[in-house]
Amino acid sequence: MRGVLGTAAAGPWGFRQWDTGDPEGEDVRIASVGRLSVIYWINQPLRHLPVLAIVWL
Repeated sequence: MRGVLGTAAAGPWGFRQWDTGDPEGEDVRIASVGRLSVIYWINQPLRHLPVLAIVWL
């Protein structure tokens, strides 16, 4: 999981948008590697990536 979060922190816009049908949700992204998915929000003003959910299937 730390590897996925590290990759997301290095290039947060490199992962796809979580809900492509939401025009205001471009800052919510999903990073997936294998069975692990991390949904995070790109907080641009504070330059943080708060994690919204961690999913292990």
